[in-house]
Amino acid sequence: MHLTGANIRPVNGSFGVAMSTKFSEDVVPLTDLKTNPGRVMKHVSDAHRPVLLTSRGRGVAVVQSVADYEQTEEERAFMRAVVEGLMDLEAGREVSITKARKRLGLK
Repeated sequence: MHLTGANIRPVNGSFGVAMSTKFSEDVVPLTDLKTNPGRVMKHVSDAHRPVLLTSRGRGVAVVQSVADYEQTEEERAFMRAVVEGLMDLEAGREVSITKARKRLGLK
């Protein structure tokens, strides 16, 4: 199986295109990580995609750069906030801009 296409996601603070996982490049046997960890980590850093580590053909762990992990977590937090806001609107929990400014002490 091979995934193609792209996902729209923030890249370096602005929205850009990030490639989907490439199984031909991003699946690495655990023994490869043991014998050449530098090469695997360079690939993770350069590709900006997580690498799936396998043992006996089964996935056992995912390796991702810290920067990409932090970016992903920021995206998730943003999306959760958007969903919560939409749910608040649907439930009628909204405040006028005037009241919001007053609550926040803004003019």
